[in-house]
Amino acid sequence: MSQVAISRKVPVQQLVEQLEALPESAFSDIDRVREILRTSPVDPDSLAPYLFWDGQHYTRNLIDKTQTFELMAICWDIGQVSSIHNHRDQNCWMAAPIGKLMVQNYRVISKDLDNHCCNIEPTDLVEINPADPCAVDPREPVHSVFNPREWNQRAVSLHVYSRPFDSCEVYSAEKGTCGDIALHYTSVNGVLVCK
Repeated sequence: MSQVAISRKVPVQQLVEQLEALPESAFSDIDRVREILRTSPVDPDSLAPYLFWDGQHYTRNLIDKTQTFELMAICWDIGQVSSIHNHRDQNCWMAAPIGKLMVQNYRVISKDLDNHCCNIEPTDLVEINPADPCAVDPREPVHSVFNPREWNQRAVSLHVYSRPFDSCEVYSAEKGTCGDIALHYTSVNGVLVCK
C-alpha cells in the first residue's frame, strides 16, 4: 500500500506570515513560493471574511499587500472567465483552496501596444486544484483563468504576485487586439470597496 503525504491545512493568516518572512529574492524563485503553496494549503474556512461573489464577473479580494508581494482571493462563479492577460512582468502563483480552475496559457507571436494589435496562440492548459498550485511561466506569462461551466461549482483561487501592480495588458486572440486596462479590488482586508 502506498502512502501519500497529506499536508495539513493552515489558516490564511499563516500563509501571509510565511510570505512576509521571505526575502524579496524569494519572489524571483518560481519553485520556492509554489512549494509554500503546495505544503501549506489554506483552510477554506479561514478565507470566509475575504469571499465576495458577483454573478456577472469574478471578484478580486485583497488579503495582504506589501512592497514585495500581493495576496488575493479571487472568487469564480460557475462559467466565469478572465480576459487573456499578463501581470506586468511580475511573477504569479495560483492555488485553489476551493474547487478547481483551468489556466489556458498563450504564446505571443507579435505585439504592438501602440497600435493595439497582436498575434497570440494557445499553448498548454493547466488545472489548478487544492493539491496542485501552479506558477505562471515568466517566459510566456500571457494566460486566462476560467471556471468551466460543466464542473458546475464555484471556485476560489489564491493569487500571489511578486510585486503589486494596478494595470495589465489584455489580449483578444479572435480580434488580434491588445491594450492596457486598470485593475480594481472588489474588497480590501474583508471590506467591500465602494464603486
